[in-house]
Amino acid sequence: MKWFVRPIRILIITTALGGAGALWGMAVASDWRTASHEPTGIAPDPSKVKEAIIQVYAARAFSWRGAFGVHTWISVKPTDAIEFTTYQVIGWRSYRGMPVVSISNRAPDSRWYDAEPWVISDMRGPGVDDIIKKVHAAAQSYPYPDEYRVWPGPNSNTFTAHVAREVPELKLDLPPIAIGKDYLNNGAVFAKSPSGTGVQFSVLGLFGLLAGVEEGVELNLLGLTFGIDPLDPAVKLPIMGRLGPRTTIFRPAIQSPTAEPGL
Repeated sequence: MKWFVRPIRILIITTALGGAGALWGMAVASDWRTASHEPTGIAPDPSKVKEAIIQVYAARAFSWRGAFGVHTWISVKPTDAIEFTTYQVIGWRSYRGMPVVSISNRAPDSRWYDAEPWVISDMRGPGVDDIIKKVHAAAQSYPYPDEYRVWPGPNSNTFTAHVAREVPELKLDLPPIAIGKDYLNNGAVFAKSPSGTGVQFSVLGLFGLLAGVEEGVELNLLGLTFGIDPLDPAVKLPIMGRLGPRTTIFRPAIQSPTAEPGL
């Protein structure tokens, strides 16, 4: 058995180190003053798509942080709305005495300081308007509106995970490299997993265990995630993220007779 396990172990280690080196080189070459925030064209055009939409995005974080993790955000569009509303936590706002939660009409598929985003989850159709209202309420209830720490949290991924736990209809499986997602609210040790399909134990986002239908099984060591997803086969590793199909999850909402456009 050792003849099989050892090469796999070496492959994982060398791949991780090589990937980290490449990402580090990209990160240190970044300049926030010239970095692009242009839309990438992967979001639906709200002038053409009338139905309600909720999308969750991730992109490699800026500078050296991108070698280890991602920045995540949530964008929503009520029925017949002509633009998206984007919810995210932005760290530099705290340095200027501003609330860290940003609610704006930033294009949902904008680059994050040059980094190209990808879609984690896409929900649309009847019933989504009601869920959008819950997203807005969850963003307003974020318990760390004036706090930001890159590691172990609270940060942008702590915010996205908070919204996900408050809105279980999203069934959101955050990337394993979304460092800060396991930083629980108000010093809690136990909570629902972000997807709402499982439970987790976490000590200040530094050590914990998670098991959920959407996430699989995850071990958190110093904010770094190791795990396996048996239902959507993948291995989860620090730096490299999810090794397996990167699948955008499209979820039609349950029909709601009381759904109304707007927040």
